[in-house]
Amino acid sequence: MGLAMPHTQRYHCTMLNSILHGTVTNKPSLLIVHGLYGSARNWGVICKRLCDERQVVAVDLRNHGQSHWTDSHSYPEMAEDLAEVIASHGGQMDVIGHSMGGKAAMMLALTHPDMVNRLIVADIAPVPYSHSQIQFIEAMRAVNFDRVERRSDVEAQLAEAGVEPALQSFFTQSLDIPNKGWRLNLDTLARHMPDIMSFPETDAQSQGPTLFLSGGTSDYVRREDRETILARFPSARFAKIPGAGHWLHAEKPREFEANARAFLNA
Repeated sequence: MGLAMPHTQRYHCTMLNSILHGTVTNKPSLLIVHGLYGSARNWGVICKRLCDERQVVAVDLRNHGQSHWTDSHSYPEMAEDLAEVIASHGGQMDVIGHSMGGKAAMMLALTHPDMVNRLIVADIAPVPYSHSQIQFIEAMRAVNFDRVERRSDVEAQLAEAGVEPALQSFFTQSLDIPNKGWRLNLDTLARHMPDIMSFPETDAQSQGPTLFLSGGTSDYVRREDRETILARFPSARFAKIPGAGHWLHAEKPREFEANARAFLNA
């Protein structure tokens, strides 16, 4: 069958830091793209499960994790970063992108449709959003690292700033305690928050198989967004995971894995 023996290694292309899970098989390799304030590490559980059938490559987007920091943070640039990773892995992959990573993955499919085999967009639409995530940058900036010896010290300060426990745990995965800071370029992300919340105007289309997989309790992908989605992704299908919110892969990992596996193997 050519099934992969799960193992993990770190891999640096010229731009994005990547973590490889498993080995290349007769199935297309899978690229996983995290959301805002996330990293490749956040997807470890999903990666380890899906790499039983195919190689899985999880990346740190620019200004996140171990990847390079820049003064800019736009979806066309993120799409080019992802295209470079795919080019280094044979030129075509399946892709899963969540939230901001889902927008970057959509931009990749619209600008490089030949590089994307099957696309799963997790709980996001190619539309602008009116809310902002700037309050979390302010909470992270407010952490006093002189009072930090361990991760729990940061979680306590984030709690004082009103950050809920699940997000405290999520944000502190991007801690760099030895260097008294974050593996997040908070200044660039704050400056480009309007770009992150938006989506570029484009008439491009991606005809490839695309699944918009949403959390059942999330309002990020609304029924009124479907006309816009189908204009860009005419082959799009829609599914929801009951009881899951925006962080559907973390809240319902087994259901997310089952949906992803069924679509990728269709």
